[in-house]
Amino acid sequence: MAVFVTAGTLARAGLPHGFFTRRGGVSSGAFAALNCSLSGKDDADAVAENRRRAADALGVPGDALAALTQVHGPDVAVLDAPWPLDARPKADAMVTRRPGVALGIVTADCAPVLFADAGAGVIGAAHAGWRGAVAGVLEATIDAMVALGARRASIVTAVGPCIRQPSYEVAADLRDAVLARDAADARFFAPGRREDRWQFDLAGYCAARLSAASVAVEVTPHDTLAAEADFFSHRRNTLAGGGPIGHQLSAIALPA
Repeated sequence: MAVFVTAGTLARAGLPHGFFTRRGGVSSGAFAALNCSLSGKDDADAVAENRRRAADALGVPGDALAALTQVHGPDVAVLDAPWPLDARPKADAMVTRRPGVALGIVTADCAPVLFADAGAGVIGAAHAGWRGAVAGVLEATIDAMVALGARRASIVTAVGPCIRQPSYEVAADLRDAVLARDAADARFFAPGRREDRWQFDLAGYCAARLSAASVAVEVTPHDTLAAEADFFSHRRNTLAGGGPIGHQLSAIALPA
């Protein structure tokens, strides 16, 4: 059974959603167990079964779980009809008003963000690594939802499990890129454990960008690096010497 966590903002809106953990899948080895990435080196049949299990948990068919080719940018795809998995758009967010489909993005430290205006029947999902967040993928997702009929004041959002500030040591290049946009964002950096290093609050940064865009936001408390039994983590994998890695899924659906 695919194991996932939920957010109160989205649960109260009555929309099926889940920030899935790595538990409850069929993959093995470094991909154990609920690896949902379509671009890794895991067995394709295992990934298909994992994604089917996640879709089933949300109450949609496996072929109704949409995916993207994520590129760490600000582009948003509008889903009018399900696209083939081998022709998925290059984007880091997607929105839809089509019932009976789920929007799914994969992460392994970056922030997954789910969006909903239940009254308008419009949902969204975004992959917010630091590059995409700085470039405006979250605001672009909101704008795309509004273009489909959502009301900004009615949109609720949730930032899912990601690498949290105590685990996220960064160098000057990342800090400089964030501060180049707004020097006030220095508040999301704490002193690092080493010279010329900082601890970056990615979840807090995303939440602040969402709040500034006038939408409600909730942040889940999970740290993907620290919770090895529950989440894949690119940083943890790198610190351990690299090699294959899985990705967890975060998804939201409009009931048919």
